[in-house]
Amino acid sequence: MSMYLGLDSSTQSLSAIVIDPASGTIVREVSVNFGSALPVYASPSGFIPGGKNGEVHADPRMWIEALDLVFSKLADGFDLGKIEAVASSGQQHGSVYLDETFEQRIDSLATGESLLNQLAGSFTRATAPIWMDTSTGAECAEIAAAVGGNAEVCKRSGSIAIERFTGPQIRRFFKNDPAAYEKTSLIHLVSSFVGSILAGKSIAIDHGDGAGMNLLNLQTLDWDNELLDATAPGLRAKLPPAAASATVAGSISSYFVEKYGMSRTCKVVLSTGDNPSSLVGMGATSPGTVVISLGTSDTFFAAMEKPVTDPQGFGHVFGNPAGGFMSLICFRNGSLAREALRDELGTDWSAFDRDGLAKTSAGNEGKVMLPFFGPEITPRRDFEAPLRNFSADDAAPVQVRALLEGQFLNMRLHSQWIGEKVELIRLTGGASQNDGIAQLVADIFQAPVERFAIANGAGLGAALRAAHACDQDLATLQEAFCKPAAGSRLEPASDTAPVYARSLEAYKALLSA
Repeated sequence: MSMYLGLDSSTQSLSAIVIDPASGTIVREVSVNFGSALPVYASPSGFIPGGKNGEVHADPRMWIEALDLVFSKLADGFDLGKIEAVASSGQQHGSVYLDETFEQRIDSLATGESLLNQLAGSFTRATAPIWMDTSTGAECAEIAAAVGGNAEVCKRSGSIAIERFTGPQIRRFFKNDPAAYEKTSLIHLVSSFVGSILAGKSIAIDHGDGAGMNLLNLQTLDWDNELLDATAPGLRAKLPPAAASATVAGSISSYFVEKYGMSRTCKVVLSTGDNPSSLVGMGATSPGTVVISLGTSDTFFAAMEKPVTDPQGFGHVFGNPAGGFMSLICFRNGSLAREALRDELGTDWSAFDRDGLAKTSAGNEGKVMLPFFGPEITPRRDFEAPLRNFSADDAAPVQVRALLEGQFLNMRLHSQWIGEKVELIRLTGGASQNDGIAQLVADIFQAPVERFAIANGAGLGAALRAAHACDQDLATLQEAFCKPAAGSRLEPASDTAPVYARSLEAYKALLSA
């Protein structure tokens, strides 16, 4: 009986999922919350609070210690020897800086000591910048200027120079501490750092996570020499090679065999980022199926055949772990805006259905809102309040529909550059359980909506990737494990198609006003 392990090192926790393809079930699931399980790092939300000038870092020792903890939990009453392969997912963009001893250390791990005690001395940078960091505005501008502008950065790497991306973070490190940068022999992403410990050797960075660095050339799928030179001197020598996500890096380190009972033949598959891994875990690795996640920020991601880039520079292109590419677009005013209007109106979530959508009609009689209660990144504008083509004193149901229609019209408008027809939408996140919101998504995109309640899509995606690398058919795996909630499918109302075509034009007009 072959089983497969997926690890996900997210912002707040390290979790593990073991799947059994023969039965189509998740047979083991454990998690370590960084804040509660490892309070010594004083990171209640998984990062060091109080960073200045937009700096958000985490202590990489916390991730090492959590790895031992999660394997201890996994092995408690469970035979890890049944696991044929393991793959990891990690929060995208975060980076770890290591000296020349790191590879020797992970190659000779002793079971009598913890991972932390053996690896803690290998860091040249005590803390790791993560995806929330916005401190690198100057570095982004410098990188863009060096290669001829942000349009060129986007054409090469799939995104304009972005503050949270790894390249600008590396440049800031080089500028602020050149001596420590010089001592750095190896720079890993969070995902490949964890994967390297598992493999007992430094592994490659996969195309999915690598494309979130502003360093990978989407055409060659290798590090881009001009972007490397614009970022920091001698950078290529400090980066692992880039490789396809399905690559088997080798066998599991003897540390995990002897200490936790893993099989010596267990394969380690290259790690990837949490967004590409979620694409796999949501069963959306083929073009036509779109995932919309409704959270604090809303995200829209989908598979792509070719690495078409956003001409406006709002969207991103990463590698698809199943082959090809994927798009990702983030909308900062997600539930932030929905909650702001809810509080402003003094209502509750049920009223979004009961009043907002049930008492108004599709298209809102032409009343349109730019649904931004604060700065937005898609489009990149410093909004302080929503902009309406109607009175801000209008009735609450009108306000609710205008906000919700505005959010999904904005999403439809700013995803058109992808060039793929939306055939199915897989909706996830807290607001996805609201029937009215889910139906509105179906109507605005004129595509069926299926709702998912997968708690850890990135971890499941990692486990599916591990199985796929061992010649399991990915489509069959996704059919078994990536199922929507029963009875959750909603079909679009065809008579709303012309209504929302007109609404989209009205929205575009207000946006350009």
